[in-house]
Amino acid sequence: MRNIDLDSLQIFKAVIDCGGVTRAAAQLNRVQSNITTRIKNLEERLGVPLFDRHKGVLRPSAEGRLLLGYAERLLALSAEAEAALRSGVPMGTLKLGTLESTAATRLPRVLSDYHRQYPEVTIELATGTTGALIDRVLNCQLEAAFVSEPYAASGLAHAAAFEEELVLITPLRYPAVVAPRDLLRSTVIAFPHGCSYRRTLEAWLNAGRVVPDRVLELASYHAIVACVAAGSGIAFVPRSVLRVVQPDKGVKVHALPPKVSRTHTHLVWRQGHASIALDALLQSLPAGRVREAA
Repeated sequence: MRNIDLDSLQIFKAVIDCGGVTRAAAQLNRVQSNITTRIKNLEERLGVPLFDRHKGVLRPSAEGRLLLGYAERLLALSAEAEAALRSGVPMGTLKLGTLESTAATRLPRVLSDYHRQYPEVTIELATGTTGALIDRVLNCQLEAAFVSEPYAASGLAHAAAFEEELVLITPLRYPAVVAPRDLLRSTVIAFPHGCSYRRTLEAWLNAGRVVPDRVLELASYHAIVACVAAGSGIAFVPRSVLRVVQPDKGVKVHALPPKVSRTHTHLVWRQGHASIALDALLQSLPAGRVREAA
């Protein structure tokens, strides 16, 4: 039995992108009856409805939304293959994940240089915690992602990208902190579970048999730093973030032991996956290109 052809997938995607058959036909320069027939044939082949039809309006069904994800990846891969054979120049879309801290402090120059060198590549950037980003890479929702140590996942390759120094920030009047016991009865302010920096903080506190009174979960460094400055708790943050957030002396910064403070950001991708756009990004990393299995 023949596989689904790319032409059918392009028509299917155009109907969704254009919001209906009429606009899709105009975009693809085809007659409407051809579009309708190709969609019907695709549904019959797969044995599922790809659209919910109500009063002349087409909306992708659950099965249609599932197929759309595959269609986008297959069409992108086809375009990439053609571009690679024609010129070898990176083109198309690179779906990239990143930590918020990396996006704010490390990526602007890297992506600016990349865009200047490879203007035909469109980068779609998504932020999240290390755990969430790894899940999206493994589920093929992202081609690659910048994540931080520590993380554990099989099926990934990685390249060292940036080195970060973690520091502890507390309200200004907080006493000196030299060990976890100095943080007894403190409130920890952190990103939700899945954040590598939060795991590092929790491991350091656990080593000193310290359990926070409570954890306040926030979704941005600006909010975390502001809450620490307001006296709501303490937090682990990369020193580079403080240069961007600029808390104006609203927090006290405490250095941490090297084994706690030193961490690396890695670019990870599915083992065995490769693309011209991703290879070009790997070559541009400050730490150089290092391929390893994780």
